[in-house]
Amino acid sequence: MKQTIITILFFLCLIPVFGQKKSSGKKNSVGQGAMFIYWGYNRSAYTKSDLRFQGNGYDFTMANAKAHDNPAELSWDYINPAKITIPQFNIRAGYYFKNNWAISFGYDHMKYIFADQNQVKLTGYIEPGLDNESNLSGYYDNVDFTTDRTKFHYENSDGLNYLRVELTRSNQWYKTKSGSFGFTTNVGVSTGALLSFNDFRFAGRNDMRTISLSGYGLSAHLGLRFEFFNHLFLQANYGGGFLHQTSVKTRPDEATAKASQKFGFMEMNAVIGGIFYIKSKNNCNSCPSW
Repeated sequence: MKQTIITILFFLCLIPVFGQKKSSGKKNSVGQGAMFIYWGYNRSAYTKSDLRFQGNGYDFTMANAKAHDNPAELSWDYINPAKITIPQFNIRAGYYFKNNWAISFGYDHMKYIFADQNQVKLTGYIEPGLDNESNLSGYYDNVDFTTDRTKFHYENSDGLNYLRVELTRSNQWYKTKSGSFGFTTNVGVSTGALLSFNDFRFAGRNDMRTISLSGYGLSAHLGLRFEFFNHLFLQANYGGGFLHQTSVKTRPDEATAKASQKFGFMEMNAVIGGIFYIKSKNNCNSCPSW
C-alpha cells in the first residue's frame, strides 16, 4: 500500500509538468515561485560506531562496529510501480521562496546493515543464562569479539529513513535562449528525524521490522542539475553528515529494549524530476494557479 500511494503521488505531481504550454524562454527554474519534485536511488556508506544495546538482563556496547548499505540488485523493480520503494530511494519536493533560495522536504530511504563477522570490542553485562546462542554471559571490559549473523544481528534494512528539511542555494550557470537545456548547482544544509525499521537477533529471539522514531541527523548536500525544456531535470547529489540514533526500539513487546549510536554517513544519489511554476510569479503567465 505504501509503495502504491507514493507512486501515485509522484506521477500526479508530474502531470502539470507535462501538461504546460511551451515555454517562452523566460521561465527561471531557480527564481521565486518555481517548484520541483524528484525521485531517485542512492548508495550510502557509514563510519564505524559504538553500538549500545540495552534491555531486560543486558546492557552492553560493541565498539568499532562496521556497517554497510544494502542496494537491491539491478532489476525491473526499479521501475515497477509496486516495488520501486524496495531499493534505497530518495523523494523530495521543494519551493523557491526567493530567487536562488529553496526550502524542501523529503526523505532518504537508506539501509544500515551491521556487518557479519564484525570484529568489535565488547564492554558491558549480559545476564548468565540469557544468551544460549552466542554464549555471552557476565561482565566484559573491552574484550575482542567476532559476531556471527546466525546468532547475533542488527539492521535497519526496511529503512534507516532520514526525514529532513533542506535549505538550498541554487545557481544557474548556463541556459539556452529557448530553455531547452541548462545546468544548475545546488548547495544545501539539512536537519531532520530518523525513522527506523529495525531487525534484531539476540539471545535466541529474532524480532523483525520494529518501528521507532529513533533520533536525528545533521547534514550538507551538493548537487548538479541538468535541466531540459524548462520542466524536466536529471540530478546527481552528494551528501554527508552526522546521524544520532538516540533510541532505536529493538523489541516490539519490551519497552526497555533499545539500541543507540552516533555515526557519520556519506550518500550519493541520482534522481529524475520536474519543475513547474506558480502563476504571476517567475515571468510565467500561462502556468497553473497552484
